[in-house]
Amino acid sequence: MDLPETTFLGHSTVRLRLGGRTVLTDPVLTDPVLTATVGPLRRMAPAVDPAGLADVDLVLISHLHADHLHLGSLRLLPVGTEVVVPAGAAGWLRRRGVRRVSELAVGQARTFSGLRVTGTAAEHSGHRWGPRLTHGPQAVAMGHLLEADGARVYLAGDTGLFPGLADIAAQGPIDLAALPVWGWGPSLGPGHLDPAGAAEAVRRLAPRVTLPVQWGTLAVAGLCSVPGRTGGRMRELLVRPPQDFAAAVVAAGLRTRPVVVPPGASLGVPA
Repeated sequence: MDLPETTFLGHSTVRLRLGGRTVLTDPVLTDPVLTATVGPLRRMAPAVDPAGLADVDLVLISHLHADHLHLGSLRLLPVGTEVVVPAGAAGWLRRRGVRRVSELAVGQARTFSGLRVTGTAAEHSGHRWGPRLTHGPQAVAMGHLLEADGARVYLAGDTGLFPGLADIAAQGPIDLAALPVWGWGPSLGPGHLDPAGAAEAVRRLAPRVTLPVQWGTLAVAGLCSVPGRTGGRMRELLVRPPQDFAAAVVAAGLRTRPVVVPPGASLGVPA
């Protein structure tokens, strides 16, 4: 079975063509000039080519953090694109000008033409401004399981390890899993996967092919230019996590194919 047409656009943004739909996940599409709109983060990867966005008609948002739900990026998408957010978040987006928005809850399934999308659990903060705050927009963080054309694709969103990964695998074989292997800073807090954690997720999910995401794209503005160990570590973290992940998968003898492509590149994986 061939994999769906898949392009890694950077961070957690993946473009898929599946079930007659063009799907975009957690779009962060700004170029280096506009990155101030992603809080303190600067885009280190090349800008996304607008030509690749012209046919996007469905967006899946995993949670409300600004590096996954980026309002400026949503405004760059074609008019009529449906934005699907975690349950409880649609009203907040409508008040900010997102016109076609709907909700999906963990465990709920919806069909979009020929594409079935099921909300899956995740282990991650769902508050817009971070786990320490209680006031403001909040919705449960989630992943997505996509099924169409005889293929099953798991999009983890942002998550740490949790027991429910085995439940996702038990529903049927996964052809492609997009798993985060880092983030945007020099360290990771709770609710994230590092390369070793992502390799353990592969062991539980047993996907045919794994695409490491959430690397090589965003960094705190100026941090890569800091002299000495701090800047050096941040520069290394822009390139090393997917390689370390792939090495961990191979070392563990896991029966999956890790496919590392840089931001902006497409998967070229034959059947």
